[in-house]
Amino acid sequence: MQNYIKDVEKTLKNGDFKLTHRRKAVLGVLWDNKDKHLSAEEVYNLVKEKEPDVGLATVYRTLELFSGFGIVCSMDFGDGRMRYECIDSKNEGHHHHHIICLKCGKILEMAEDLLDDLEARVSRELSFKVLDHQLKIFGHCSECK
Repeated sequence: MQNYIKDVEKTLKNGDFKLTHRRKAVLGVLWDNKDKHLSAEEVYNLVKEKEPDVGLATVYRTLELFSGFGIVCSMDFGDGRMRYECIDSKNEGHHHHHIICLKCGKILEMAEDLLDDLEARVSRELSFKVLDHQLKIFGHCSECK
């Protein structure tokens, strides 16, 4: 975690921003919940436990800032909320896909990147530089089907 914080601090500093105490609290919540896909409200509630004076607007602004710098990834799983997860500098880019249950809302991750061949084809045939992609598969989990 300490190396991750240093990387984030350097990234923000290069963009003329600081890693304030409250931004660090937001980052800590995301890091501690790497296996989850938290909404801004969920991040806010968890940060508020440690930093009672933090406001929801601060959390939204911080998530937007982090997203703009590639520190977090924001995703829309079709439930009306953006979800956030840390992007570890060691695992830059697209490293997993998401499987979403339409009944219970469970989100599973698939570590295998299924689109490498498609990216290479798009790059080669369309002379297009692919920077990232997201694959979301919607259906029913084993408990809901």
